[in-house]
Amino acid sequence: MESGRALAARVAAAVAGGATLFLAFPPLDWWVCAPLGIALIVAALRGSRPRRAAWLGYLAAAVFLLPTLAWVRTIGVDAWIMLVGVESLFYAALAVLAAPVFRLRPWPLWFAGLWVAMEWARGLVPIGGFPWARAAFSQGESPFTGYAALGGAPLVSFAVALCGALIARALPWGRAALAPPARRAGPVPARRLVPLALALAVPVLGLAVPRPGDEGRTVNIGVVQGNVPGRGMYILGDEPAVVLRNHANETKRLAQAVREGRLPKPDLVVLPENSTDIDPYRDAGAREIIHESVKDVGVPTLVGAVVAIGDEHRATRSLVWDPVTGPGAYYDKRHLVPFGEYTPFKEIVLALWERANLVGRQSVAGTRPGDLKMGPVTIGAVNCYEVAYDGTVRDTVRTGATPLVVQTNNASYAESNLPPQQLAMSKLRAVEHNRAVVTAATTGISAYVTPDGKVSWQTRELVADMNVVTVPVRTQTTVATRLGALPEWALALMGVVAAGAAWRGRRQDDPMRND
Repeated sequence: MESGRALAARVAAAVAGGATLFLAFPPLDWWVCAPLGIALIVAALRGSRPRRAAWLGYLAAAVFLLPTLAWVRTIGVDAWIMLVGVESLFYAALAVLAAPVFRLRPWPLWFAGLWVAMEWARGLVPIGGFPWARAAFSQGESPFTGYAALGGAPLVSFAVALCGALIARALPWGRAALAPPARRAGPVPARRLVPLALALAVPVLGLAVPRPGDEGRTVNIGVVQGNVPGRGMYILGDEPAVVLRNHANETKRLAQAVREGRLPKPDLVVLPENSTDIDPYRDAGAREIIHESVKDVGVPTLVGAVVAIGDEHRATRSLVWDPVTGPGAYYDKRHLVPFGEYTPFKEIVLALWERANLVGRQSVAGTRPGDLKMGPVTIGAVNCYEVAYDGTVRDTVRTGATPLVVQTNNASYAESNLPPQQLAMSKLRAVEHNRAVVTAATTGISAYVTPDGKVSWQTRELVADMNVVTVPVRTQTTVATRLGALPEWALALMGVVAAGAAWRGRRQDDPMRND
């Protein structure tokens, strides 16, 4: 039985670990806090029995996720608390599995594998998963980022968790740390310096990961951010078609700047998701407004629209609009937002939760990747929420599409921590797939990210803006693109197998053993 002092120390470490992990995520972006936070969480768990580890892991996760997912408050405080409550269960399960793993050698590897397994499960269930706030997404621009080119986001998360676990291994945690000062050992033993040196080596090796080079080809892409009048859940305001007019007018302003020589001529133009609040297929007036603005700019334009499918459904569509022939090829969003674009368990949810009626028509998911021919290139269209999902982005890149174009509508979450978190994902995806990423957002942050993961240009939020950016066209694929989900499966399986072995031998081992 642990003393009250020891338990208090574990609780303090769990709380400090969750809070420190939060600091690694945008908008603060203190990336080094990710391994430090995980180290504190491991320190809280190590040597605990599974039941105690479960609630310590849940506590650390809640402290981490409450501020990290604070943007969900726009939907409602109850939705925010419910989401954090559900997602924290995955960290509790991780802690239960890890508790006996700490008795195996070399446990930092097995723990990092379990971390990957936990994030894999979070991205899968329930109702399509929620991969937001993965450790990798705190490393949009850090020494760990290079690992994305080898094994994608899962390998970055593994490297961060491994670094944190190695730091924890170097800590004098356990009975020795809790003993009175007079009873503690003298010099720090070499066996604690080795894991610390390895922890430092993990991010350093990330800097040495080779990446494909420039291929000497570029394309000029116009980016339009039209802004919206409303805020929160009522982003469109009271005036119909105002979002459409805002984006059409900003497109014309871009065309005027090109004619006056203030901007280079674009080869194509990208508007955000929901850049028209009126279905252009069904409304002749909306179709005319879009066509006039596209004809003015004179190049193929990617329009974001929510279009009707029959009488009861809709699709979130990336629609290529030609200045001569009008609407043509399109990509329909494949990974839909539950409770935002469709309602799971519809009959029950609509009966219990009035706000669920704001979803309106139920969205229908697309069935194919977003490779769309536009001018001299075939872009890879990714729609908003989808940038968080490894497979959706990877499938698009594997079609040969380049560059990636992310259309997004963050208007409900303007000036929260969602837009910078989403931009961090784009930075990681750029390195992961050796593709430039161009983001067009209704209210911001619109941006251009180089294939090296650097933000070359971005807008402020809640302003109308436009620009033409010269973007490299890369066609070489990375190891991560070719391997796909294989690194994630291997790392997760490694952790789960170690946990299985540890649980089988649990009864024969001392549950407080540190190594």
